[in-house]
Amino acid sequence: MTQQTDQTYDVVVVGCGVAGLSAAVSAAEAGARVAVLERSPRDERGGQSRYTEAYLRMKSETEVTDDFETHLAENGSGAISPALIEESGQPPQSRSALVNTLSIADPDVIEALAANAGPTIAWMKGHGVRFDFLPTQFLTKSQPRLLPVGGGQALVEALAARAEALNVSFHYETAAQALVRTDDGAVCGVTVKSRGQKPRKLLGKVVLACGGFQGSAEMQTRYIGPRSVYLRPICRGGYYNRGDGIRMGLEAGAATCGEFGSYHAEPVDPRSGISEPALFIFPYGVLVNKAGRRFVDEAPGTVDAYYERVTRRIYEQDGGMAWVILDARHMEIPNYRLGIRTDQPPITAANVDELARKLELPAAQLAATLGEYNRACVPGTWKPLELDGVHTEGLSPPKSNWALPLDKAPFHAYPIMSANVFTFGGLKTDRLGRVVDTEGDPMPGLYAAGEMTGMYYGNYTGSTSVLRGMVFGRIAGAHAAGKPIQSN
Repeated sequence: MTQQTDQTYDVVVVGCGVAGLSAAVSAAEAGARVAVLERSPRDERGGQSRYTEAYLRMKSETEVTDDFETHLAENGSGAISPALIEESGQPPQSRSALVNTLSIADPDVIEALAANAGPTIAWMKGHGVRFDFLPTQFLTKSQPRLLPVGGGQALVEALAARAEALNVSFHYETAAQALVRTDDGAVCGVTVKSRGQKPRKLLGKVVLACGGFQGSAEMQTRYIGPRSVYLRPICRGGYYNRGDGIRMGLEAGAATCGEFGSYHAEPVDPRSGISEPALFIFPYGVLVNKAGRRFVDEAPGTVDAYYERVTRRIYEQDGGMAWVILDARHMEIPNYRLGIRTDQPPITAANVDELARKLELPAAQLAATLGEYNRACVPGTWKPLELDGVHTEGLSPPKSNWALPLDKAPFHAYPIMSANVFTFGGLKTDRLGRVVDTEGDPMPGLYAAGEMTGMYYGNYTGSTSVLRGMVFGRIAGAHAAGKPIQSN
C-alpha cells in the first residue's frame, strides 16, 4: 500500500448522493474549499439518489402538500408524544432543549423542511434541473408528486457538474473511517481510506451524508433483527450504505432520532436484478403466503398511502415472501403496466391448480383460499382508478376496495418480497443541519443530511426523503462554509 498525505479543506462532505452533492455545491458557492468522499467508483456515484425517480411531496414547485407537516409530525415519534412535551408546563426554551435530547423529530426541523422546499427547488432549477407532474407508478394516489425530469440521475448529474465547475475535489473509492477531533472535542476532519492506499486525514468541517445502514448485514441484524436476512436494498446504490456516518456520529456522542428497528418498505420482485423492480399491482388481486393463505387487506386505501404497511406484512410471512394472484381483469385497468416495474414476466396459468403447481403452493389450500374470497365479494361498481368501496363481507382479513372475484382466466402471479429502501434510525440534527449531542447541544464542526439523519417512525411520509436530502444538504453546506442561508 502507498501513503498519501493529509489534506486540508474548509468543508469535507462524506457521501455523493443528492444530500452530499447539495452540501458540496452549497458550500462551494459560499466560497469554501470542498472535498467529497464517495465509496463507489465515479461511474456509480450518486448513491441511491442515482436510481430513484425522486418523487417530491409537493403540490407545486413552491409549495409542499397540505398534509406535509401533519403527516411528518404524526409519524415523528415512538411512544413519546410531542404534545405531552408541549403540555409539560416548561418554558418554550426548556421544551426545545428537551426535544433535542429525545429521539423524536424536532418540530423546528419539520418546519424548516417545509419552508425551504420551494426555495431549494428554485435553487435546483438554477442548476438546470426541470420539474414536472409526470405519471407515477401509483395507479391510485392521495397526494400529488412533483418529479425532476430524468429522475434522481438528473439531480445527481446536475449537482455533480456544478460541483466540478466550482473545483470541488472528488475522492472516489474512498470511505470515511473515523472523525478527527480537536482537544476540546470539535470535529475538524475525517480519517479516510482510499482503495489501495493507507489511511490519511482530510481536515475541515464535516458534513455526513452517506446514507443509512441497509448495506450492512451486521447493523440490520443488530437493529432490525435476524429476519432482516429477508430484506435487500432497493437498488445497487444501497449496498454502499453501510452505516459508517451513523457509527462515527454515535461514537462521537451524537443523539439519535428515528426508529432504528424499522425501514422504508417497498414491494419488489425477488427474481429481478434491476433497480426498484416494484410491484404496486397487488390491490387488484389477493396476496397469499407460502401456505396458500391470505394474511392482509390488500386494498385498505390508495396504493401510495398503504403499500408500505402491506409490504411490512409480506416481510412477516414465512421466508419474507408472498405472491399476488390476479385474474385477467387486471389487464383492463388503464395503464396497468405502470404498477408493474419488474423486468420479469408474470407466472401464468389457465386454472388455479396449474397456478398452484407453478408457484409450488399447496393446491387444495390455494383453491380454498380463492373460493372463500370469491364467495365473500359483494356486487358493486368497480372503479379501478379510485377508491370504489367494492369490498368483501364476512372474510378475515377483509378486502376494502376493488374486491372482484378472481375467476377469469388466464391467472397471473408475481412473487413479492420487501425491499429496504432506507433505514429510519440515524443522527439527530437541528434546523441548520448541525448534529446535536445527547445533551441537545450542536456538535462543533459536525453536520449531517439525508437518509442518515433520523426523522421517521412507524410509517414513512412518502416522497420526502430526496427532498429532505436536498434541503438540509443545501442548508448544512452553507452553514459549514460560514454563510448560512436565510432560512424561511
